[in-house]
Amino acid sequence: MATIPSRPVIVTTLGLTQIMAWGSSYYLPAVIGPAVSAQTGWPFPWVIGSLSLGLLVAGLISPHVGAAIERRGGRMTLAFSAVCLGIGQLVLAASPTLAVFVAGWLIIGFGMGAGLYDAAFSALGRLYGRSARSTITSLTLFGGFASTVCWPISAFLLDAFGWRGVCLVYAALQLVVALPAYLLILPRGVPAEASAQTTVAPEPGLAPRSLPLMATLAASITFSAVISSTLSVHLLTVLQSTGLALGAAVGLGALVGPSQVGARAIEMMIARYHHPIWTKLASVTFVVIGVATLWTGLPVLPVALVFYGAGIGLESIARGTLPLALFGATGYAKLMGRLAMPSLIAQAAAPSVGALLLQHTGERGLLTVLLGLALINVALVGTLFALKREAMRRIRTS
Repeated sequence: MATIPSRPVIVTTLGLTQIMAWGSSYYLPAVIGPAVSAQTGWPFPWVIGSLSLGLLVAGLISPHVGAAIERRGGRMTLAFSAVCLGIGQLVLAASPTLAVFVAGWLIIGFGMGAGLYDAAFSALGRLYGRSARSTITSLTLFGGFASTVCWPISAFLLDAFGWRGVCLVYAALQLVVALPAYLLILPRGVPAEASAQTTVAPEPGLAPRSLPLMATLAASITFSAVISSTLSVHLLTVLQSTGLALGAAVGLGALVGPSQVGARAIEMMIARYHHPIWTKLASVTFVVIGVATLWTGLPVLPVALVFYGAGIGLESIARGTLPLALFGATGYAKLMGRLAMPSLIAQAAAPSVGALLLQHTGERGLLTVLLGLALINVALVGTLFALKREAMRRIRTS
């Protein structure tokens, strides 16, 4: 292989392209959705729901994405994601009918499945093997700024050029900036040293064929995804139900982003001192505290949002680092693809289910369900601890 760029160069490249990818997909409908519906007359639920269809596609292809990265590394898969995101945005910009608009989101779904966090984590794991933990943590710091950066940019572009112009700008970013960055900076194939590292697992005996451990981890990741995707759509509605005006609710909701980044920065400084399973435990505990505080209705909303933001911020790190620590680098990319499938499919359905709960049970009913899921998730992490401890006991006594 040719000389591989340094880790800071690769992490910075992936970090910046992650911001562009999230802004071109997941965070886009919240800004342009109302304008699309108002200008075209297309039903607003379908305009917003198109993202759910894209996430469904992303979930269905994620096992194939993981397998491709396992075989060949992440360079071409991530390049494919940039192409899909760019073409999908072009289709959106040119869409004369709702059906074509939805088709554009289906194409974007391929880009999300091949280019968001799980694929980027897999690429880093395949590139650096067992030592990828620090790079995964660093990457999430970039990702934490995606909404902070892209929502204002999208709003500015919307005012200047309309929603179709926004899509054209994001298409250009993917095809002219992200695509060349992947092809020019990411290495071809997998370095020999990384391949050699995959022959040794960090914790011998905890193989991916340990189905109870893998199923419990997949369930916990999925529950976390359901909670975060539901509140990402309905948080402002929940806050307004407490009597806040929209502007005040938006201001409070803005605490979530900095809390994510702050928690990730702290984790990056102390990660060397603990196993990633403790990161996962902190994540689910903080989310329980945040959702429970919202549920009680106590006048401490900033505290609730800071805990919730810190929890989902740490979840992004645990999602990438815990499978690597438990199962080792062998087959890591393939495993990440399998773990991503149920969580992405759940993310596709969660906002719609949340809307039904709001309609029939109100904000308190929605928070009750989310609090129940968060408590179950704490129990799942406790089960992970027990399964890990039992596996290690068997290793010591064998």
